Amino acid sequence: MALSTGTFGTLIDALVPAGRLPKALRWAVLAVLGSAFVALSAQVQVPLWPVPVTGQTFAVLVVGMAYGWRLGAATLALYLAEGAAGAPVFAQFSAGPGVIAGPTGGYIVGFVLAAALVGFLAERGWGRTVLSTIAAMLVGNVAIYLLGVPWLAQWYGGPGAEYIVASGAETAFGAAIAKGVVPFLVGDALKLALAACLMPLAWRLSRAWRD
Repeated sequence: MALSTGTFGTLIDALVPAGRLPKALRWAVLAVLGSAFVALSAQVQVPLWPVPVTGQTFAVLVVGMAYGWRLGAATLALYLAEGAAGAPVFAQFSAGPGVIAGPTGGYIVGFVLAAALVGFLAERGWGRTVLSTIAAMLVGNVAIYLLGVPWLAQWYGGPGAEYIVASGAETAFGAAIAKGVVPFLVGDALKLALAACLMPLAWRLSRAWRD
């Protein structure tokens, strides 16, 4: 799959064309709506082995793909700011800077990078077919883990050191993989499959709407 060097319109550009609202107002409205979508999705839990699946990462990647890299990253930065300021937007209605400083903080910060990367790919035509959506979502998931796992490993090496033994791993990084990656792979695959169905469908509906 070749990476286009050109720039394509994003899904939100097709649904809410620029020019209908002042640019700053359009960005503000879309960022607030996008952050609210992520916040609501973070509270959705589907019982699944070995751990429940939340809609948080799904929403993060969909926002990035629909918004493009600039607005996507800005929306997730707003989401982090809302949570740090005390709004109960994180999973299980948690909030505050302690959540970001805690063991899962790296994943939350990784949302901004993931949205930017997926948005960058979307602006180059990815996300309009099943295959390109899967590829873009994989990139986004990897970005979240790239920040989340090392941070979790640092936490395991300090105040959470007892979890290394509990995980059956020999190192903090091994414990982070065992506790922060492996249990979520099934859920990630299901969310990826859902996005691969929805995003191309959304593009077809947007074209039908314009026609």
